[in-house]
Amino acid sequence: MTIVLILLLLTMALFGLPLFLVIGGVALLMGNTLGLNPALFFVQSHSQLVDAPAFVSIPLFTFAGYLMAESKTSERLVKLFESMLGWMPGGLTIQILVVCSFFTIFTGASGVTIVALGSLLYPVLIKSRYPEKYSLGLLTASGSLGLLLPPSLPLILYGVIAGRLTQNLGMELKINSLFWAGIIPGILMILILSIHGMWVSRKAETPRIKFSIRNLKNALWETKWEAALPIIVLWLLFSGSVSIPEVALITAGYIFVIEVFIYKDLKLSDMPRVTTLSLKLVGSIFIIMMSALALSDILIRQDVPDKMFIFLKPYITNKYMFLFVLNIFLLLVGCLLDIFSAILVVVPLIVPLSMKFGIHPVHLGIIFLANLELGYMTPPVGINLFISSLTFKKPVLTLYRVSIPFLGLLGVALLLITYVPAISLWLPMQAGSIQSMQGPVQKTNDADTPDKKPTFDFKTDGDLGDDDDDDDDDGNDGDSKKKPGKRKSKERKPGKRPLPRPTPRRRVIPANLPSRSRPPVKRRVIPANVPSRAHPPARRRSP
Repeated sequence: MTIVLILLLLTMALFGLPLFLVIGGVALLMGNTLGLNPALFFVQSHSQLVDAPAFVSIPLFTFAGYLMAESKTSERLVKLFESMLGWMPGGLTIQILVVCSFFTIFTGASGVTIVALGSLLYPVLIKSRYPEKYSLGLLTASGSLGLLLPPSLPLILYGVIAGRLTQNLGMELKINSLFWAGIIPGILMILILSIHGMWVSRKAETPRIKFSIRNLKNALWETKWEAALPIIVLWLLFSGSVSIPEVALITAGYIFVIEVFIYKDLKLSDMPRVTTLSLKLVGSIFIIMMSALALSDILIRQDVPDKMFIFLKPYITNKYMFLFVLNIFLLLVGCLLDIFSAILVVVPLIVPLSMKFGIHPVHLGIIFLANLELGYMTPPVGINLFISSLTFKKPVLTLYRVSIPFLGLLGVALLLITYVPAISLWLPMQAGSIQSMQGPVQKTNDADTPDKKPTFDFKTDGDLGDDDDDDDDDGNDGDSKKKPGKRKSKERKPGKRPLPRPTPRRRVIPANLPSRSRPPVKRRVIPANVPSRAHPPARRRSP
């Protein structure tokens, strides 16, 4: 009966049933079937989310992203990068990729980037004689770029969920390590699309503007407040002087001040509308998070990841085969779910499973988000395809065709990110956020796990009593009372040279005392007039 109800919930999800009801309903049904109290899991997930340090940063970064989307920030940034890169072949392509990535960092690839920038940038591409198919594909692919760059909302959300799972396994995952890990892969994806754009620009012979220092100064002065934002955010994140929630608060406050009081693109009367838009997204994330964490707790309690590993082990013999299967699975997930739902539903299952194959959780997070970037534009049900179709008023089948070349280009970047862990893990290692590229980060406490090497006290003649010459590590000398018959081991502290192996003790026996190992032979003194037993006297015969 339980299986039938779960299948019914999944079927209703295809017809529009909210995702949190589907996940929460599955958790309730499984909890009741297993004899558990599902309410305890929901309460526990709520308390763990509230206690997470990065929890507060999610609504603040989302609010900052919607403030920029509702203002004229995109127009000023396009003008700035046009004056900087317009003289290069493919300069317009590069500026579009950079600006879209900037917006996606804060909006989380929820479609806001395409809606906010698509109607502005599409006419500019057509006017610059870029092919229409290329222009549509570029803007569709750019809608999900920036997911890997700090301080991306999906990176923070993955860090919260995966960090909770690794903490339960006695390991540690820092969100800062994810920020470091996403820099090189994010730049790699932008670089590949930029090179392709330069090739298309040369082939189409698009016009280029002459570089002018004066125009660059004017554009830079006009956008000085917004151009300084990435520098401020990155410096605060990687300096370690403030925490991630404090960085989110400073970012939201900074954007609010410049958009309302300096540029005056927004009025105070617009704040309720912008706040409502951001809170709709944040509220949906939080309610799905509670349901997904409750379900993941039940699955982990029933050892579902371990059972999946046992099931897959005969067919998937190494981690490279596992990564190949994982990429295909995540591409399908990216097509069917938005990024926040995918993180909340899938991450609790694949993090414990990937650890058993020796994949670092930080590397897994970058692979996960890179796959979802491609899944957003993968036919037939990629979310960005439908958003672009509505924004540019083009048939969905047309978007299918124009997205295939960009899928191939980003697929090359995905393979490099997947099978070359150093692309993701080299920077975190240099920054000291992780200790090794292999396996998960173990959470250790130096005070609890000293490097111990026992040394034994060798004695002879069975003497295991007191040792007056040895001192213990606490400063007590050998005159203190010790229990007889107990071996004493010395402890080597970290940072010190190992203790030399003690030489066996030999007991000194005085010359006038008999040795225990060879007892003295008692000699019997026989008087001279007494015949010896060894030589009895011969019998004489009588005559």
